[in-house]
Amino acid sequence: MSSWYLLLATGMLLTIGGALWRVWRGPDQTDRMMAAQLVGSGGVATILLLAAATQEWAMLDVALVLALLAALAAIAFVKSVRGSGRGDPEDDARPDAAQADEAP
Repeated sequence: MSSWYLLLATGMLLTIGGALWRVWRGPDQTDRMMAAQLVGSGGVATILLLAAATQEWAMLDVALVLALLAALAAIAFVKSVRGSGRGDPEDDARPDAAQADEAP
């Protein structure tokens, strides 16, 4: 049964390789960030499969930390692409948002 886990983990590593190529050659920042998110998700999936195959359950903690870092990277990307680099994008929909951006 563990050979299936290893085969799936190998397939996930190939997916990660394709995503890394897209990070390197991506036409714009958004494509590169989405590929980086795929690398993070593929890494989590690979670690989970290897944990199940080897019965090393401590790897679940590593997968959880990697998933949290991937989420934080997505938030950082959105904040860096946004014009002001701060605040909540939903604030733009409110009429008092212009006044909030002007405050120090």
